[in-house]
Amino acid sequence: MATLRLGDIAPDFEAETTLGKIHFHEWLGSSWGVLFSHPADFTPVCTTELGTVANYYPEFVKRNTKVIALSVDGLASHHEWIKDIEETQNVTLQYPIIADENMHVATLYDMIHPNASDKFTVRSVFIIGPDKKVKLILTYPASTGRNFDEILRVIDSLQLVANYSVATPANWKDGEDVVVSTTIPDSDIPAKFPKGFKHIKPYLRMTPQPNKWLT
Repeated sequence: MATLRLGDIAPDFEAETTLGKIHFHEWLGSSWGVLFSHPADFTPVCTTELGTVANYYPEFVKRNTKVIALSVDGLASHHEWIKDIEETQNVTLQYPIIADENMHVATLYDMIHPNASDKFTVRSVFIIGPDKKVKLILTYPASTGRNFDEILRVIDSLQLVANYSVATPANWKDGEDVVVSTTIPDSDIPAKFPKGFKHIKPYLRMTPQPNKWLT
């Protein structure tokens, strides 16, 4: 199977989840999506991650983004694990976990890395746009929990860039200045970005984030 790359259509699938059977593309609808995998149920780092996503769930909703987790364990195991997650992380899990015992989805998304483990998924993250194309791919080792602040930051950037001719600089956070696209000449910037811009180099022009009010 070819490796999944940025800009590819996210593979569609049907799967059983803790919130019922889904058809992935249909489930996403017109929303953005985050699909993230876990090595196994009842593991400590995974427990903290799913609890964190439950705490951040309103932030994903605010960004019109659906979240869905996956591991290669079954539904019965998932439901028992959810009890532990809710108890230890003081949350209620509002999003589904895919039961992928036959590794079908894990294989579609290349989540099994044999040099790490041939039985369990690595910590993969896929951000998928409303056009069903893959916008971001991250892979973490089993021992390192993910930074979900960074995943939210990337969603903010992707959604901004989808609507304006800009890019976001290093360590950018929502509300900070952004980079004007190099395809836009200086003469066109005032019409597109009436808040003004700072000319640093011909290829580096900064402007206030266009979808934020000036204060």
